[in-house]
Amino acid sequence: MAQDNETETKPGERIAKVIARSGLCSRRDAERWIEEGRVRLNGRVLTSPATNVGPNDDVRVDRKALPKVEAPQLWRYHKPAGLITSHKDPEGRPSVFDRLPDDLPRVISVGRLDMTSEGLLLLTNDGALARALELPSTGWLRRYRVRAHGRVAQAALDALKNGTEIDGIKYGAIDAAIERVQGTNLWLTMALREGKNREVRRVLEAFDLKVNRLIRISYGPFQLGELKRGGVAKVPNKVLRDQIGNLLDDSTPRKKAAGKKSVSRPNTARKNAHRRRKP
Repeated sequence: MAQDNETETKPGERIAKVIARSGLCSRRDAERWIEEGRVRLNGRVLTSPATNVGPNDDVRVDRKALPKVEAPQLWRYHKPAGLITSHKDPEGRPSVFDRLPDDLPRVISVGRLDMTSEGLLLLTNDGALARALELPSTGWLRRYRVRAHGRVAQAALDALKNGTEIDGIKYGAIDAAIERVQGTNLWLTMALREGKNREVRRVLEAFDLKVNRLIRISYGPFQLGELKRGGVAKVPNKVLRDQIGNLLDDSTPRKKAAGKKSVSRPNTARKNAHRRRKP
């Protein structure tokens, strides 16, 4: 079996980005698949994701051609507690993707919610769009309702607006407010823009508060609203265009003149993309 160990520097897009746009997986997963030897370019097995491809290149995953690129779509999903946000789990735990309706196309999540968290999870058929929506540079607020055991003064929470550092990890500004007291628990509302790994839980643990319920109620302009637990609702195309039209333009391939193949617009806004994080 011939293998391609050379980096391609020709014009075009990174191959992992092209695979992600096809909806097969995230860009990070595509890079892993390449390292595992599952991806072929023009008949040769790739071993490095540092490869550019053009519209005339033949890209195959597990010897199968990439699916036709569909227009980016977005769905709101009310994630219940007890499900992981992953397509595969070595421990065999139930996944969000096992519970989605059969008529939904293959989708990936925009960010994650850990197994015990619930609430709004955005799903999309476009890996490049998912990556763009996750970036802190997009500037979107993630809002949560949190129930935690313990007590804390509002003045202490107000200090989070200036950011904080816990165990060497720096967290950006967080707007936290006590909503009400319920027995030995507090209900709080929290809003943040970064969404680092288990950020809400770790920040509250620094105040000796133990989170026992975490509900995401909004992600940027998209709201959980009255969506029932386990329910899925497609974001209408007009709403999607109104809210994130600039990101859609960067994610969707543009067409050349009639009779020519489509190419993708370079997206410099996302070239410093970060890994997915879960709050």
